[in-house]
Amino acid sequence: MRLVIQRVKEASVTVNNELVSKVARGLLILIGIEDNDADEDVEWLSNKVVNLRIFDDENGVMNKSVKDIDGEILVVSQFTLYASTKKGNRPSYIRASKPDFAVPMYEKFCDRLKSLIDKSVKTGIFGADMKVSLLNDGPVTILMDSHNKE
Repeated sequence: MRLVIQRVKEASVTVNNELVSKVARGLLILIGIEDNDADEDVEWLSNKVVNLRIFDDENGVMNKSVKDIDGEILVVSQFTLYASTKKGNRPSYIRASKPDFAVPMYEKFCDRLKSLIDKSVKTGIFGADMKVSLLNDGPVTILMDSHNKE
């Protein structure tokens, strides 16, 4: 699994000019899933995400997590995180999982986040043509890959 985590002042998802989800201060997470992802990837990433200390404390030091600030989370599926640009100029998405595998993994990830922060997690619509808006705070953007635990 690959994540792009963005600390946001606000973020939203619109589909067909209709607002689907909106969050205030917290995280916008773009998630890509591949066929060799497993429950262990969901566990590792979700635990890291909710405890990632990227929010300022009272001294302006990034020392608080989304959980600490009672922040919100918006998760958006994005198969293009597995784009391969090795050959030619047209990316290949062959490593990205098909919906029959990706949707249950996406739902497990969202459910796990929900249980860890003890509040609802907002989502986009899997596979839809989404318009994602955000006000990045910082900017703070973190890349994570469960198969390359750095």
